Amino acid sequence: MTTGPLARDQGPLTGARLRRALVVLCATEITSWGVLYYAFPVLAAHITADTGWSTTAITAALSASQLVAALVGIPVGRWLDRNGPRGVMTAGSLLGVPAVITVACAQNLAWFLAAWLLAGVAMGAVLYPPAFAALTRWHGPNRVRALTALTLAAGFSSTIFAPLTAWLAAHLDWRDTYLVLAAILAAVTIPGHWFGLRLPWPPRPPLEPRHETDPGRIARSRAFVVLTVALSIAAFTTFAIVVNLVPLLAERGVGTGVAAIALGLGGAGQVAGRLGYATLTRRTTARGRAFLILAAMAATTALLGVFTSAATLIGAAILAGMVRGVFTLLQATAVTDRWGAAHYARLTGLLSAPLTITMALAPFAGAALADLVGGYPAAFLVMAAATGGAAVLSLAGARPRPPSTSI
Repeated sequence: MTTGPLARDQGPLTGARLRRALVVLCATEITSWGVLYYAFPVLAAHITADTGWSTTAITAALSASQLVAALVGIPVGRWLDRNGPRGVMTAGSLLGVPAVITVACAQNLAWFLAAWLLAGVAMGAVLYPPAFAALTRWHGPNRVRALTALTLAAGFSSTIFAPLTAWLAAHLDWRDTYLVLAAILAAVTIPGHWFGLRLPWPPRPPLEPRHETDPGRIARSRAFVVLTVALSIAAFTTFAIVVNLVPLLAERGVGTGVAAIALGLGGAGQVAGRLGYATLTRRTTARGRAFLILAAMAATTALLGVFTSAATLIGAAILAGMVRGVFTLLQATAVTDRWGAAHYARLTGLLSAPLTITMALAPFAGAALADLVGGYPAAFLVMAAATGGAAVLSLAGARPRPPSTSI
């Protein structure tokens, strides 16, 4: 029943144990995203004010951590396929805590950058892809329900940790705030991953006749490459919208307070959008579903570029948030929808790497695009056109073909 040394625990894989592991992953994902990602934008102004380092420089450090996470995700995926999530996610937590402490203690920009590179290694082992891989293997045919529950819970990470970080920063300096957050990360994720993921790691699911048996051939196939390119373009647009929505609204004459409300409502829409994903999977094919979601993303991005009043822009931001929420689940299920679950972690690691890279570059590239085309509305229209092209591209990949039976 089990394969790796860290998976040898341990009794049957019962429904109660699966539910407990899901609750644990919800708690650890909320905390990991909150401490390792969402605390940064809240503390960025405090860091620059205290150190004199430019906002561009410190944001580049966060982006660099995302690039490292993308690269680390590839070997992590291979490990997960063989051994399960307990060891690698616990190791990521054990590394994440000193990484955050090192960020807090940074005395110069080079030290700060090195600390975030270390944090990137931890991110590659504790954020969405490993958790997705664990739930996909453990929950089998019920994986969509489990993945939806996880992303619904993790969607509240910024809702919890942004105000918590702001409250801490009002009473402490940014360094002490990060030290408190490191303690929270340690208290929740290290025991959570080590004790909460003590489930047997099921054998690799049997390959269906229609699925290719060699993960290397899948990764080199036209269908996989086309899907990766299409989702990477969409991921770029998704994160560029989040980061550049407030500047867009400011350019339209919307005040900062209203813009913040619009951004928050977009986050609420993200959670709401995920509720309908299970129904969508029952009524669409994998390729049709990808096309619909990417086309909806293109349409909502275009609306943000066209609308001018505060009310219509807020409405478009909510719709864009709903589509963004569904897009996360599209990423989580793209591999199993097309190639089954046998090599899920490895293939998802390969798929996630370029997506994470584009997401890391999006904050800078989105702002640079606005400068290039003469403003944020025009930039949003360009991104909408690119995402529309990605939607069409998602239909261009050949259907996964069954492996040849010739000798």
